[in-house]
Amino acid sequence: MTTTTGDNTAAAGHAHTGELAGTAALVTGATSGIGRTTALALAALGARVVVSGRDATRGKQVVADIEEAGGTAYFVRADLRDEESARTLARTATALAGQVDILVNNAGLFPFGPTEGTTEESFDDVYATNVKVPYFLVAQLAPAMAERGTGAIVNVTTMVAEFGAAGMGLYGSSKAALRLLTKAWAAEYGPRGVRVNAVSPGPTRTEGTAAMGDALDALAKGGPAGRPAGPEEIAEAIVFLASPRASFVHGALVPVDGGRIAV
Repeated sequence: MTTTTGDNTAAAGHAHTGELAGTAALVTGATSGIGRTTALALAALGARVVVSGRDATRGKQVVADIEEAGGTAYFVRADLRDEESARTLARTATALAGQVDILVNNAGLFPFGPTEGTTEESFDDVYATNVKVPYFLVAQLAPAMAERGTGAIVNVTTMVAEFGAAGMGLYGSSKAALRLLTKAWAAEYGPRGVRVNAVSPGPTRTEGTAAMGDALDALAKGGPAGRPAGPEEIAEAIVFLASPRASFVHGALVPVDGGRIAV
């Protein structure tokens, strides 16, 4: 795991008065797509943002973009696969930012294909990244939030955790586990001031889904919106749940799926 911080002296001249000023956020999978857009949005509201991902070049660029806009950010390269990698990232983020007030569990693997074509290795990889890592990030960070009496955790799930879809069993079931964990953690940590919620995106145009091509559009046509989302549309919901505006929202799953939940 490697850590880089940019020169934040210039950022200091642009003091934030945003609603998240004085807070720190950790966003996993933040070097592209929904995670990157969320990191930029949190920073724009004044949060110090720890950007985590595997690609150092892209991660440093996200930090540079945040700092250019007057924010404060740090990049931590992390290959999140098990308990130790999750706990190490949490400890590193805390050391860099002073504390972590907002955790966005966004990093995930999203394979699709027939059940009979799934190897045990790929099964284990998906559950490790999509379930085990968020679990131990929360285990490491939520107790300190609870001790302070405040904090927000937002888990990113998927609309295919809500209904059966051919070829989506592995991905969908891993995110269905995260949906239940969202409710369990809300019950566990909510009484001590930590809000835990989830956002369930529909088809979204990102670097990661580019390979789906026309299949993404076909999937999106199943919902009233009839189109894929842009990453900023998902990030808006994540940022809302992370902010004081959602102060009375606990254990909720917010669908941002173009209305697919309605049909």
